[in-house]
Amino acid sequence: MKYYVQLMIILLFSLIGELLSNSFRLPVPGSIIGLFCLFLALQFNWIRLRHINDVGQFLLANMTILFLPAAVGIMDKFSVIAPYLLPICLIVFAAIILNIIIIALVVHFIKNHYEGDYPE
Repeated sequence: MKYYVQLMIILLFSLIGELLSNSFRLPVPGSIIGLFCLFLALQFNWIRLRHINDVGQFLLANMTILFLPAAVGIMDKFSVIAPYLLPICLIVFAAIILNIIIIALVVHFIKNHYEGDYPE
């Protein structure tokens, strides 16, 4: 019974996100809004982590299987995607490089401003 309640809490936040996204015609998907609402509820202690921890850990552990329908859909519509394959690959490659650069800059900034020089 505990797992059903935890799943219902997570699904309730997903439903709230979908309702907000659809009623206000937001360009952000409802699932993302639901995750943000769940994050806020956890931060403000409206719900405790123990209320959703077990089901959350299960969903995280089995995340790869949740992406299978999307991957099959992409493979099914490959003929539509094929003409745009080179631009898609270039964008993905550029995004990876940009992420690496931004992460390096952030780490460098944090290391220089928040870590002291400690004698060895």
